[in-house]
Amino acid sequence: MTTLPNSLPSKVGVLGGGRMGAGIAHAFLINGCDVLVVERDEASAQGALERVTESVSKSIARGGIEQTQEQIIARLRVSVDYADFADRGLVVEAVPEIWDLKVSSLKKVEENLAPDAILASNTSSLSMSGLAAELQRPANFLGLHFFNPVPASTLIEVVIAKQSAEDLIERSRGWVAALGKTAVVVNDAPGFASSRLGVAIALEAMRMVEEGVASAEDIDNAMVLGYKHPTGPLKTTDIVGLDVRLGIAEYLNETLGERFAPPQILRDLVEAGHLGRKTGKGFYDWNDSK
Repeated sequence: MTTLPNSLPSKVGVLGGGRMGAGIAHAFLINGCDVLVVERDEASAQGALERVTESVSKSIARGGIEQTQEQIIARLRVSVDYADFADRGLVVEAVPEIWDLKVSSLKKVEENLAPDAILASNTSSLSMSGLAAELQRPANFLGLHFFNPVPASTLIEVVIAKQSAEDLIERSRGWVAALGKTAVVVNDAPGFASSRLGVAIALEAMRMVEEGVASAEDIDNAMVLGYKHPTGPLKTTDIVGLDVRLGIAEYLNETLGERFAPPQILRDLVEAGHLGRKTGKGFYDWNDSK
């Protein structure tokens, strides 16, 4: 694997160019990597290109990046062909949190990778060891859980599957540091560290709204002002997506027990199509901020 002076692989791939995938691509691009984003069709690939370009433009406007937008975007390519991953030293999968989709996507990526390439999943809760068991080279697989929004977040959760090669811990720490972020290394367990704690707090906050204890805004302010959380659990849920939080909660309910049972208010909002910021409404009304 060819690496840059900052220890990052010189050629990185991202599967999926939605909000998370675009953010991941952005992180590697502004740190000198050649980045390939693969999407399911041409329209999605064009959308990914636009999202990454916009993200890079905003970062340049904030300052601290010496290269121009043209220089950075010149290292970005979008595609609909998995075969284009053949020259990538690292590929990060960032498709929706659906087990069968994750497995099929990871298998298709692996089929097109060089034997020494590293494959990572951005999953926020699914079993890394279970996903690794579906692959031909599980020792070359780990979790790199980026946080939304990626450009502003300073954390990446490195998740080690039972099958992951021992040297991946230090290699991934180097990658995270080179991206200007901090690594938290956890062993594979349902929800890892971040999702397990974050969802537990969010579900209790939802129950409090459901029970009429306080408004969503006041509950969030209690955590922001009292515990110095940058964003309250309910606003964070809106940003992440209520459908995403529901999927994680259902998985944790199955694996860890009833304490992670999704409250009815969460199910009702998702069924009504109120998924948070991306639809304009969740626990908050986002229409004025779009």
